[in-house]
Amino acid sequence: MSDTPQNPFEAMFKQAQEMSQEWVKSVNPAMASFAPGMAADKMWPTVPAEMLEAFMGKQFNPGGLDAKTRLLLTLLGLTIQGALAEAQIRLTVRHAMEAGATSQEVAETIGLAALFGGVPAMTKAMELAQEAIQGDEA
Repeated sequence: MSDTPQNPFEAMFKQAQEMSQEWVKSVNPAMASFAPGMAADKMWPTVPAEMLEAFMGKQFNPGGLDAKTRLLLTLLGLTIQGALAEAQIRLTVRHAMEAGATSQEVAETIGLAALFGGVPAMTKAMELAQEAIQGDEA
């Protein structure tokens, strides 16, 4: 038997999938080693605190929020949504820590989100935050 799908739509889907994989590899060779189950946040470097403050902090809005506060608010929102965006939560925790947040502040932010998003979302976000924090310490 051949590996050729009998359903024409299945064949088109398989061909499109192969073409897109080849295109991604030709555009960014580093993506050749990317596996769908791989944590995408680990591929994104942690932005230095100075850059976070410049682009997300008071650089362009002197009376506004600093980068740490903005990142903690982002973490709050991601947790309230149900902690579905795992890579984004880990990445936000890493950047918040880089911007000066403590582990305690991250935990308090996630704990506060339980009031709006529920305990399951808080529990999942706490697990993801611990992964991010322990990954930074390793």
